[in-house]
Amino acid sequence: MTSLTASLGIVFRKELVDGIRDRRSLISALVPVAFIPLMMFFAFKTVSDRVEPIREVTVPVVGAERARALVDWLGQQAGVSIVPGPEEPQKAVRDGEIAFALVIEEDFAAEFKRSRTASVRVVVDSQDSRADRAAGRVRDLVRLYGQVIASRRLIVRGVSPEVARPVRVETVDMATRRERAASLLIMIPFALLMTVFIGGLQIAIDSTAGERERQTLEPLLARPVERIALVGGKWLTSITFSWASVGLTAALLVLGLEYSPLAQLGVRADLGVRDMATLLAAVLPLAPLVSAVQMAVATLARSYKEAQSYVSLLMLLPALPMVLMADPSSTQAAWQLGVPVVGQFMLVSDVLEGSGLSLLELGIPAIASLVGAAGALALTARLFRSERVVFGR
Repeated sequence: MTSLTASLGIVFRKELVDGIRDRRSLISALVPVAFIPLMMFFAFKTVSDRVEPIREVTVPVVGAERARALVDWLGQQAGVSIVPGPEEPQKAVRDGEIAFALVIEEDFAAEFKRSRTASVRVVVDSQDSRADRAAGRVRDLVRLYGQVIASRRLIVRGVSPEVARPVRVETVDMATRRERAASLLIMIPFALLMTVFIGGLQIAIDSTAGERERQTLEPLLARPVERIALVGGKWLTSITFSWASVGLTAALLVLGLEYSPLAQLGVRADLGVRDMATLLAAVLPLAPLVSAVQMAVATLARSYKEAQSYVSLLMLLPALPMVLMADPSSTQAAWQLGVPVVGQFMLVSDVLEGSGLSLLELGIPAIASLVGAAGALALTARLFRSERVVFGR
């Protein structure tokens, strides 16, 4: 046992030094750390830009003299500036001269006097999201003006405006702030799981298919080292790179959330030290299984390039929980905790929603991952005893 442990430590140190010296391994481990949080930050920025209300809007009005009361009322609203509109508003919007235009119809005054429905038009290119949001604010203001006029007309006729509103609907939102934040932060579980798969990927392939292709695996196997110690040392190195990537990704995610525009969406993600520790406790046990499976798949491949192709298919697994839980009617079952990747996704989602995790909930996915890792390691050690695998025949 002592000899096995010593051999395992020697192989681990050797592979770790080689991995640190290998630029490809470092790049494959560090690039996702920077790219995934950056991608999420820009995603939040894009969403906030789309939903953030337009506070300052300039309204080009065509035919303002036909509805002077409406135009004056619009000009009195906060952040609204009225300017004369072009003679051909559709052409001006199409050519990009103006973002949108409010057109008062010629019969507006006559229809308004008769207490009939008077029409206005908003000319806008809906493909321009910012212009469409600005035009939407103007549409809302015009509708509000219409409601004010309708109430006055009813009062003049001795009718209460409540008659036109027989039912009033109020919404009571039972979702907590953390739960609303979790629905927007659905990419965090995916980002952490993806980092687990990417962090040790290069080591898993290079230490198996790569060494065989460089013809350094045969001399290594000729040494008096147990196959399980040899495979275990390579496996521990892959896990180390994976864990380092996850830790750095988690740190950057926390930093990114602090400066992300989530506040503009009415959401604040309060992830403290305890929450991040729980996230890491939920995700890190998946790394041993992922690294072991990647090594087994790479060992079965005949070449380094073929190993990359096979292992890359495993990158689809982090997206599996998002697909399974995309249905709003889907419910979480206890047995799903025992399914690798799915169980970790559920745990991370619960942490983001503010739910506490018990040791049993953390232990079930961890045990399932370790059992799967042991099976994959045993398979890889057995493959290392095969001449067909060692010599790539």
